[in-house]
Amino acid sequence: REDKAGGLLRYGIPNMKLEKHIIDRKIAVMEQEGVTFVYNCNVGKDKKAAELLKEYDRVILACGAKNPRDIKVPGRDAKGIYFAVDFLTSTTKALWADPEKGKEAKASLLKAGSCISAKGKRVMIIGGGDTGNDCCGTAMRHGAKSVLQLEMMPKAPDQRAENNPWPEWPKICKTDYGQEEAIAVFGHDPRIYQTTVTEFIKNKKGEVCQIKTVKLTPKKDEKSGRMMMVPVEGTEEILPADLVLIAAGFLGSQKYVTDAFKVEVNQRTNVKTGDGKYQT
Repeated sequence: REDKAGGLLRYGIPNMKLEKHIIDRKIAVMEQEGVTFVYNCNVGKDKKAAELLKEYDRVILACGAKNPRDIKVPGRDAKGIYFAVDFLTSTTKALWADPEKGKEAKASLLKAGSCISAKGKRVMIIGGGDTGNDCCGTAMRHGAKSVLQLEMMPKAPDQRAENNPWPEWPKICKTDYGQEEAIAVFGHDPRIYQTTVTEFIKNKKGEVCQIKTVKLTPKKDEKSGRMMMVPVEGTEEILPADLVLIAAGFLGSQKYVTDAFKVEVNQRTNVKTGDGKYQT
């Protein structure tokens, strides 16, 4: 459905983390092997699923989990709030070489209006994972005035705990390139732990200008036995934000794709499989 192959590798991961000539090299190999890529074709919208099922013996759905988790709180309709992948995609596309002007020419080099810009803005990233870190690194390169990153979970220990010995995966605090760059520029870690947003506050123009947050604490759910992060009364705080990037993960396949092929999904909107199995 995009103008180039690669999915999130192409547009969801910034160039400084994954240079796109690596993807192009792999695509070239696949084309030499006989694979034909059809671009700008959104199956389920531009082309009907029934047509594909009629034309081909087998159809494999490899659309990924592109349904972003939203933050449904008051003020969500404010201008200046974007999903993280939309922000990252706009930057990558703005930097893409213009083939009509030669390989070395850039289409826009992030000129005003060519992408979702963080230049001179107070950036608030909601989500502490890899995507949130990529947003942090990209915002730093745009020239953001400030960058903060909200993380729901508690800060992991800096060293291995006694119950996390080698060779287990180290459950420790990791500071990635985006956070390292923010620390180098602003002098502090951009992450705020055990915190979530409860409201987006708008100015008279309908633009986001502040967010209301609350601290969280872990509590065991008596019914399920699972640990839940619950709000702590009296810990509300107002923080400035001109640009909000939602990097809260993904919920599975987009509905129009699964509906088009009549694929059953579970309560978490993932493709449904049998208990204890992963086969569709």
